[in-house]
Amino acid sequence: LLQLGQHGWLAGLKTLLLNVSTAVTRDVLITFSPTAGPSRLNTTEKGKAGKIHLPREIFRSLSSQTVRVVVTVLNIQQLGVFKEVNQTAQVLDNTVVGITVGESSISGLQEPVQLTFAHRQLPQGVTPRCVFWDPSKGQAGGWQSSGCVTQPGDKGTVCSCDHLTFFTLLLNPALDGSTAKALMAVATAGCAVAMAFSIFTMAFCIFVRCRFRFEETVRTNLGLHVNLVGSLFLLNLAFLLNSGLSVRAHPRTCGVLGGLTHYCLLCCFTWTALEGCQLYLLFVKVLGIYIHHYLAKLCLVGWGFPVLVVGVAGAIGSYGEYSIQTTDHQIIAHLCWITSKHLLVHYITNCGYFGLIFLFNMAVFGVAIQKSCSLQGTGAVQGYHKPWKVALVAAGLFCLLGATWALAFLTYGISSTAVLYLFTVLNSLQGIFIFIWLVVLYYPKTKETTGSLSYIIRHDKNTTASQ
Repeated sequence: LLQLGQHGWLAGLKTLLLNVSTAVTRDVLITFSPTAGPSRLNTTEKGKAGKIHLPREIFRSLSSQTVRVVVTVLNIQQLGVFKEVNQTAQVLDNTVVGITVGESSISGLQEPVQLTFAHRQLPQGVTPRCVFWDPSKGQAGGWQSSGCVTQPGDKGTVCSCDHLTFFTLLLNPALDGSTAKALMAVATAGCAVAMAFSIFTMAFCIFVRCRFRFEETVRTNLGLHVNLVGSLFLLNLAFLLNSGLSVRAHPRTCGVLGGLTHYCLLCCFTWTALEGCQLYLLFVKVLGIYIHHYLAKLCLVGWGFPVLVVGVAGAIGSYGEYSIQTTDHQIIAHLCWITSKHLLVHYITNCGYFGLIFLFNMAVFGVAIQKSCSLQGTGAVQGYHKPWKVALVAAGLFCLLGATWALAFLTYGISSTAVLYLFTVLNSLQGIFIFIWLVVLYYPKTKETTGSLSYIIRHDKNTTASQ
């Protein structure tokens, strides 16, 4: 064994053998460390190494007077064992702890065996899970968690299991390979549907704007909606091009594609902000508003401002290949986006920019809903504006002002997978929501009304003027 150890074959294996009398009524406590191996509990090592607690129930159930307790600490990276097929989770410190007592297998314990895996604060987006090795899982064996309870903590995670075998602590990433593939499939299908409905929406807005005689305010609103939906169409198109070409793209082509995707995203955010500004002018600054070539100036801001941001970001080399990885550095997706070296650009131009827009738009949304409810309370719009249409207007404005994008701020931590699915589905359906909202809201059903929102705005102006 010493000769084999010198050649490194046993370099990742450390074992402790204890002879324990079954007459002893005390619990057995053992410490283990990936570097020092297992040993008898030493109070000076408490908190610095892992700890094993073997309950007295194990020894009372054995018939012999003395049994041998074997605790083995394995470094699976050096030994090359305990490798699950398509494993995405990372083994803490590459350490597996095996426990055997006597010659027979022990399971179904009333008082569980407790293993405390010592560690520092875990990275964000990682979930610890206590598992054991099941040789019957699959063709080559795999990790199982049945019979084990995980109790995570700041300085260590306690695993309570009702049997003895080889244990470890898996660090599961919030986004694994199968989840990423499913999300990409949902997003791709959703983008295709959103592009189709974006075309329908733009055609509908242009049709009603040219076919019916609306007042100038409503015509401006329709122009704004066309530009917002157009930016959504370009964003979905850029995403489809990105997901299809990023793997095979040349570095320069990938940089251009990343900049294009970033530009379309910023255009979408900017037009969302302009929708909020228009809503503010309509519901707050009700009187005395006239801006020459108003819609043309909005287009200059909505399509021009993102050019400046992307130009500055591109000048410092922010765009290129971006890889989404798990905690064990397995690449699960490639994108042409802002590179990892320039994530500050992403936090400022995307997270920070949208955060400010979202706060402003939600404040305007609150004012708009308050105005609508106050008019409903006076009965001024009865007959023109049914209660279900009030709810539809609110839901449409909520979607139009970019509320679904706010879910991106919640896609961190343990619950991020469910939120990612919700974020992907809702944003994929955003084009459908806007199309239905505009058809119900703006298409004239009678000669008396030319759209519920326009009637509220017009009545609000008249009320303010009379006051």
